[in-house]
Amino acid sequence: MRVAIVTESFPPDINGVAHCTLQTADHLHRRGHHPLVIAPAGPPGGPPPATAGGPPESQGELDRSHPYPVIRIPSLPLPGYPQVRVALPSRKLAAAITSHHSDVVHLASPFVLGARGMTAALRLRIPAVAVYQTDLGSYARTYLGAGENAAWRRIRAVHTAADRTLAPSTASARDLEEHGVPRIRLWPRGVDTERFHPSRRDPELRRSLAPGGELIVGYIGRLAPEKNVELLAPLSQLPGVQVVVVGDGPSEPALRAAMPRARFLGRRTGNDLARVFASLDVFAHTGPQETFCQTVQEAQASGVPVVAPAAGGPLDLVDHGRTGLLVPPGDETEVTDAVSLLSADARLRAALGHAGREAVEGRTWEAIGDQLIDHYTEVLAARTAVAA
Repeated sequence: MRVAIVTESFPPDINGVAHCTLQTADHLHRRGHHPLVIAPAGPPGGPPPATAGGPPESQGELDRSHPYPVIRIPSLPLPGYPQVRVALPSRKLAAAITSHHSDVVHLASPFVLGARGMTAALRLRIPAVAVYQTDLGSYARTYLGAGENAAWRRIRAVHTAADRTLAPSTASARDLEEHGVPRIRLWPRGVDTERFHPSRRDPELRRSLAPGGELIVGYIGRLAPEKNVELLAPLSQLPGVQVVVVGDGPSEPALRAAMPRARFLGRRTGNDLARVFASLDVFAHTGPQETFCQTVQEAQASGVPVVAPAAGGPLDLVDHGRTGLLVPPGDETEVTDAVSLLSADARLRAALGHAGREAVEGRTWEAIGDQLIDHYTEVLAARTAVAA
């Protein structure tokens, strides 16, 4: 099967869309399929793509750092959040899909580049599967104070044109249904249960982070307004608690000022990130706008008890009182109380961490990737039946 994946973000970006797209393309390649990734290019002055033997100039820059082609479309930074880049209008996208002879177009969190990918799929009469992954309506409200309805009109238009929309959680599926999006199926996210594992717990790292033996409470993710990391500020003042923050983003300076006692470790990846996860005593997620929340899964795979808001994706991932604790969204007192409860009860921490690990052991990227291939197969079969 030849799959053109049109994504708003791809590594070296570090976010949920980029990570999921990478895992999807890697899995398709391992299964003997032929993925093509089309993504925004990075900023000027970054590492140049390896273009030797690449396609004609009209198809864009070919990044050969992966075992499948990655076409980079020129882009600009998003105003106010330069870590996010937006692809510019280009004929290169349709040319790349045509040259690839794609059987299906996969739209990863479509909004700008993905909308153009949907237009190309319609024009070329190629079936499209749209993966909903980012609550852009809420982002518009958070960053612009307006535009939520306009964002949803865009989302609805793209996803309604797709043959199938894949939602990562029951909460996001419900949001899509309420906004009039048809043909929705659930498709969750996988987790690397070998990389994220309790055996990665590192006593030396723990001593360096909490030399007094404090309870280590970690937040891992982007440092941006919608993540509400400031809810950890009261917690960072508690005696016997050490707050650790991993990640970067536009909110970092304000968070450092609000939590002077917290340890900020910056961006971590790979096995280094897994070591930090497993070395926590509690993982606290604070953002209420998650369509899935991959970091909750990674904490659970690491055997770490989770505190998360009772909203969005965590509702599917956290069984309150068994695999973690859910708290009302945006309530710093409830977050502090939940962590205080876990701080006082080592047995409860161990029980929640163990149950969380058990809950995710079957959610490998291999299993989730095979589910995605089944979705492609069903969409292609439906198109064939209609044509017949």
